[in-house]
Amino acid sequence: MGRSIDAVLFDIDETLVDLQAAMGSTLQAVGAADLTHFTAADWDAYTALFAADPQGHYESYLAGRLDFADQRVLRLQHAREQAGLAPLDSDAARAWNDAYEQALPRYFRAFDDVVPLLDALDARGISYGAVSNNVHDYQRAKLDAAGLERIKVLVGIDTVGVSKPDPIIFHEGVRLLGAAPERTAYVGDNLRVDAAGAVAAGLLGVWLDRTDNPSPVREDSMPVPADVHTIGSLAELLGLL
Repeated sequence: MGRSIDAVLFDIDETLVDLQAAMGSTLQAVGAADLTHFTAADWDAYTALFAADPQGHYESYLAGRLDFADQRVLRLQHAREQAGLAPLDSDAARAWNDAYEQALPRYFRAFDDVVPLLDALDARGISYGAVSNNVHDYQRAKLDAAGLERIKVLVGIDTVGVSKPDPIIFHEGVRLLGAAPERTAYVGDNLRVDAAGAVAAGLLGVWLDRTDNPSPVREDSMPVPADVHTIGSLAELLGLL
């Protein structure tokens, strides 16, 4: 790798927390009564489309063009349209979002490889934290619900007023860890925003391309930059450090 690493920063969704699985469980919990005709394959496709957000509504939220609830409802409406379902009217959409927001935290779980890695980092004296493209308090509650209270350093988009891949948000995480960018690794499931963005900010960029659970935002058309490291699970990260 060519350099020593003193600290590691992580993305949260699909890196530490299995958000797609939580979304799938929540979509079923909230919509099962109205979608009794859905097969298991139908639910998988519905969840995958909702999580992937191909129309970029979450990006519009990050850019300030939508609020958080609106981007979620628009993702749902697109998934419903593709499944041949009628769109929800405004009242039904508001009620759906309220029910979804209430149910979702019950399903937050850390991936199986997270705690063993954090234990190993603790044993080696390597500090760690998280930098996320969501607001701090929402992601703090998510980490805690997933049993990851031990991750104390957390930077959200409201912390510095920018989102990844802006270098400022990476550098704030580095600063809070008391490290230097060139001695800090950043690990995330989004090749462009996380790994390539970290490299551009002077960090070691690590793309987590889970072998058994590909990210819903995987960009197959984007070549992996030569200065980005790729791992198939978090268990492989120690080999880079």
